This record gives sequence, C-alpha cells and structure tokens, in this order.
Amino acid sequence: MALTPQNNEAFIREVDEELRREQMSNIGKRYGLWIIVAILVALAAFGGWTWWNHHQNTLAGEQGEQLATALDDLQSGRAAQASELVGKLTTSDKDAVRATALLTQADMLLSKNDTKGAAAAFGKVAADETLAQPFRDLALVRQTAVEYDSLPPQQVIDRLRGLADKGSPWLGSAGEMVAIAYLRQNKPQQAGQTFALIAQTDGVPESVRARAVQMAGSLGVDAAPAAPTPATAAQ
Repeated sequence: MALTPQNNEAFIREVDEELRREQMSNIGKRYGLWIIVAILVALAAFGGWTWWNHHQNTLAGEQGEQLATALDDLQSGRAAQASELVGKLTTSDKDAVRATALLTQADMLLSKNDTKGAAAAFGKVAADETLAQPFRDLALVRQTAVEYDSLPPQQVIDRLRGLADKGSPWLGSAGEMVAIAYLRQNKPQQAGQTFALIAQTDGVPESVRARAVQMAGSLGVDAAPAAPTPATAAQ
C-alpha cells in the first residue's frame, strides 16, 4: 500500500532514524574486519619473492602488527596509545596500511563527536587516487553517512550513484541513503525501486534486505524475493 501525503513525513522520519542508527554503528563493523583480512592476505602474498621484496614484506608485516596493536588499544580503551600508532601509520608507504590507518583515524574523530573532522578525514581518503578503489568507496560511504543530515538530497544521490547499483558491494549502505534522499525529494517511486533493488540483491545483509522489503512495500513496490521454481526447490 502506497504512502499517503499525510503519513509520508512520518515515514521518512522513522526511516531516517533507523538509517542513521544503522549507518553510524554498523558500517565500520561490517567492513572493518574485511579490510584487516585483506591487509593480512596482501602481506602473506609477498612470500617467495627476491630478498628486496622479502625485506619489503618484513616492513609491511611490522606495520601490520603495529596496526593490529593500535586496534587492540582502541578496543581496550587506550585511545592515546592507539592515536600515536595510527598517526605514524598514516604516512606508510604501504597503501593498504596507510588507507586503514587513515580510516581508523577518521573513526577515532567520529568517536569524539568531531563529525566535521571525521567527514574531512573520510573525504581525504575518498579523494586519494593512489589508494585502491575499495578503500576510497568505503571512505565515500562513511563520509556521506557522517554528513548526511547536512547534504542536499540530490548531492547524496549524485555522490553515491555508482555505489547504489546492483553488483556494488556497498549497495545496502549506499542504497538506503539514496532511497531516503529520493523520499526527501518527494519521489516515492524511485525510493521504492531502490529499496526493492536492495531487497532482491544477494550479498546484502539479511537485516538490511528485510527492512528494504518493508520500506518498498510501504511505498507500493513489491520487493519480495521471487519464489523458487519447482526445479530449483527440488535441487
């Protein structure tokens, strides 16, 4: 059932609150571990090279250990020690280490409620063309989540357009922000279609897909996954 004009504003407010809670508390948890695992895999891949590459691997391994120590310090409440280690690693010549340190530094600013500083830090990573695209995309999603309340809806849509598409690993997070931006523009059909895309895309976390089904349905768009065919169900 589609929303009426009377309850559309209440719906946007409810979704906004849920979105903010999801974005601010879960994005880092959802992708942070992936980043660390990627670093460890990258470091392990250096084995078997020449002595120089072995030397580089040793340096990268040391920096990886320092980064792990900094993250452990953060989890244990030793913010000062973590900040010092992370600050040193933001100038690392290892792109994965540097990117992770910069993202961690931005998160530390966010934990201090320095949203302006955090947004600028995330934006710095997003704009750094020397870094791998996954790090830049993650930073852009985080930056947008931090700045979301102050951004015009069209700027959100334009900024996240490529990340809210099918096949993007950021569809769940970016798609929700784009969908709400459409609602703010009084475009419920586009919002519903975006929620439906989220709901019907494998790889998006189940909690996000379930919420997208409900939101799309409230906007008059059927987003329920297609029922399996008899042949598929029998497999």
